[in-house]
Amino acid sequence: MVNKDIRWKQRFQNFEKAINLLETALQTKEPDLLQKAGIIQFFEMTYELAWNCLKDYLEDQGFIDVKSPRSAFKKAYEVGLVVDGHSWLELLVDRNLTSHAYDEQKATEVEMLIHQKYYPLLNQLYCKLKSLENE
Repeated sequence: MVNKDIRWKQRFQNFEKAINLLETALQTKEPDLLQKAGIIQFFEMTYELAWNCLKDYLEDQGFIDVKSPRSAFKKAYEVGLVVDGHSWLELLVDRNLTSHAYDEQKATEVEMLIHQKYYPLLNQLYCKLKSLENE
């Protein structure tokens, strides 16, 4: 069995790559529909890696009740890994909007949410976990 400490750090490396790709994609000025779809895809990938990395980290810390994104975000808020628990739960709900990104208006709305609200949340988590990586 893989040591859990190593597991969360390995997943963190993938999260780091994904958030860097998302950051790069978000630098596109006036993205067209295809570029918006790419931004949304990078967001979905980053979100999935973020919550799974968080779950692995929390399990490594001895928490066993973090099997879903909702429970992982709630526990992360309780222990101070994330600051704005409400926004994380909103991100969880809004993540479902990404399945409707084939509609150009909806894609634009989702891309704006990612840019203005969710990338900053994901980046805060990234910075927090980065600071814990070498402990």
